[in-house]
Amino acid sequence: MKLNWRFELPQLLLIGAMFAAALWAWPQLPDRLPIHWNIHGEVDGWGNKFMGLLFVPLIVLGIYVLMVIVPRFDPGKANYQSFQKVYGIIRMAIVAYLAAVYAAMLYAAFGHKVNMTSVILPLVGILFIVLGNFLSKIRPNWFVGVRTPWTLSSQLSWDKTHRVAGWLFILMGFLFVPVALLQTMWSLLAVLICDGLCLVWIVIYSYLVFRSDPHRVPPAGISPSND
Repeated sequence: MKLNWRFELPQLLLIGAMFAAALWAWPQLPDRLPIHWNIHGEVDGWGNKFMGLLFVPLIVLGIYVLMVIVPRFDPGKANYQSFQKVYGIIRMAIVAYLAAVYAAMLYAAFGHKVNMTSVILPLVGILFIVLGNFLSKIRPNWFVGVRTPWTLSSQLSWDKTHRVAGWLFILMGFLFVPVALLQTMWSLLAVLICDGLCLVWIVIYSYLVFRSDPHRVPPAGISPSND
């Protein structure tokens, strides 16, 4: 899969900005920084400068590199060209989400009061909604999308499962809104249960469609290529 700099450049700029911010903040901040928050958005975990300033940028860089190289090792790598734009948007959404979380962490590190629950949960919801809008456009492959034994064994199961999963991901995204507003353990538990049921249904649905598929033709492009 060829890289499209229209998608790569914004991601690299965000990652570069995270490292630049870490270097800028390093001499100005104390050795003890907030790195974890509870459901109420209050700090309940502390770490050193490495954990508070460099750990997240390094994780984001690793995720970016992994998402770039994974298609090169996918037996069905030929299909990535057919959803290259969608894959670029998905990767950009993930990097942007993590960069936004890091910005909030950095803001809190400077002593500003930040309710991280009110920041992170809406961002997670937006990420799920973005992913849901593009799931149906993902073409068969071994690494991206809903990959169950049945979606990888039936073109019909792949197509229908990704359409249903798209709507359910959007639903899951909106479910994070009440948690951000209520900020209670019960609301978080209720949403996690609902999201878990949605994920379980996606897997079950992929099997049901596979079972009803009279042809059960594996999706094109997921068998190993010769190049």
